[in-house]
Amino acid sequence: MPTADTIVAISTPPGAGGLGVVRISGPAARDAAASMLRFRAPFAWTPWTCALADLLDDAGNPVDEVILSYFAAPRSYTAEDVVEISCHGSPVVLRHCVSRALAGGARLANPGEFTLRAYLNGRIDLPQAEAVDDLIRATTLHQARIAAQQLTGSVSRAVRPAKEQLLELIALLEAGIDFAEDDLSIATNEEVDARMARVLVELRRLIDSFQFGRLVHDGISLAIVGRPNVGKSSLFNALLAQDRAIVTDIAGTTRDTISEQFSLQGLPVRLVDTAGIRESHDLVERLGIERSRQAMADADITLVVIDLSAEFTAEDQELVRLAGEQGHTVTVGNKSDLARVCTAQVEDVAICAKTGEGLEELRRILLARIAPGGFVSPQSGLITSARHEALLRESREALERARLAVQVGLPHEMLLLDCYAALHPLDALTGATTADDILNRIFSTFCIGK
Repeated sequence: MPTADTIVAISTPPGAGGLGVVRISGPAARDAAASMLRFRAPFAWTPWTCALADLLDDAGNPVDEVILSYFAAPRSYTAEDVVEISCHGSPVVLRHCVSRALAGGARLANPGEFTLRAYLNGRIDLPQAEAVDDLIRATTLHQARIAAQQLTGSVSRAVRPAKEQLLELIALLEAGIDFAEDDLSIATNEEVDARMARVLVELRRLIDSFQFGRLVHDGISLAIVGRPNVGKSSLFNALLAQDRAIVTDIAGTTRDTISEQFSLQGLPVRLVDTAGIRESHDLVERLGIERSRQAMADADITLVVIDLSAEFTAEDQELVRLAGEQGHTVTVGNKSDLARVCTAQVEDVAICAKTGEGLEELRRILLARIAPGGFVSPQSGLITSARHEALLRESREALERARLAVQVGLPHEMLLLDCYAALHPLDALTGATTADDILNRIFSTFCIGK
C-alpha cells in the first residue's frame, strides 16, 4: 500500500448530525485543504491551531462555514501533516468536501489506513493499533477503560520485561558461542535454566490474564430458561432495568428468544429470554422451545428459574440437570415474596423479580461464576486479544522446549534455535528485533575485544 501520497476520508459515522469531520493526511494535506477553503482571516498554518473558513463549491461560492485544525508532522495521529475540517454534519456537505480534496490531489483512504500509517510511521505499535478499534467498539465503560490503557501501550509495556530478559539470555548465549576466543565465561546450564524460568513466569502471567480479558473483549452470553410462567421475562426485565419483554399471567407468553445487551460491573453481557420449556403440541410453541434449548446450549452461563411458590416438578429437575451438563449454571428461585411451596432446596439464590429482592446477590454470584479470580486491573497488562494470547502461547512453548534442552544438556547452539523461536512471536506483538539489537546488547553487556 503506498504511503507517500495524501489520503482523505470522512472520519465521523455515516448519517446526518450536528458535526462531521473530514480528515486529510499526507505531504499535500495543506494544499488539498487550501484549494477548497477561503479563510476569514490570514492563516499562517501554525501547527496545532484552528481557523475559521468557508468551504467553497467549484464556482467559488460558500457551501458551509467550517473549522480547520492543522497538525504538523510528526506530532499528529499519522505522524504526517494532518488537516481536519469540521463541517456541519450534512452527508451532502461532507461528500462535497471529500470530492474537493480529491480534486486537490488527495486520494480516498482505504479502511483503517490512517491508523495503518500511524503504525508504519512508528507513531503506535500493533497492540495500540488494535486498541483503536476496541475503543471505538466498546459497549461498556470498563471495556473503554481497558482499550484506552492499551492505546497508551499497556500491552507492549506488559510484554517488555519478558522480551528484555529473553534478549539478555540470547545475547549471553551468542556471546559465549561467537566470542569464546576472548576468554568470555560461558553461562552455566543452571544460570541459563534460571533465566528461562523467570521469562516463563512472565509469559504465563500474561497468558492467564486472557481468561478474564476474553470476557472483557467478547462479553458473555447469559440464557434464562425455565418452565412457563416461572418469571423468566420478569427477571429479564429486572436485570435490564427496563420493560423489554412482555409479562403476563398467561403461561407461554414468550414464544421466541429475545436478547438484549447490558453491563454487569463493566462486563458486556448478552441476556437471552427464552420460551418456557414444556411438552406442547402447538407448532409455534414447539419451535420456540427448540430455540430455547439451543440458546441454553450456546450460553456461557444458564440461569435456570424455578417457581418457589409452586411444586418442584420433574421438568424443573430435568432442566437443572441438563443445564448443569452443558456448562456453568445458576439456579434461581423466583417469587420469594409468596408463600414457599417448593420443597426442594436446589436454588443458588432466592429472588423476587417484581420487587428486586435478591437481585444484588444474584449479580454477585454471576460475577463469581464469570470471573472466579476476580477483576484484573488493566494497568497490570491485561491480554484481551486472542491473537496476542496465541502469540504468547507460541513463545511459551518454544521456551519450554529450550528449557527441556538445557536440562538434557544439549549445546547452547541448539538452545538458541528455540530461544529465537520464542522471540519471534514477541516481535509480532511489540515490533521486530534486528541483528543489530542483539549485537548492541552483546557489546554493551560484555567487555569483548579490549
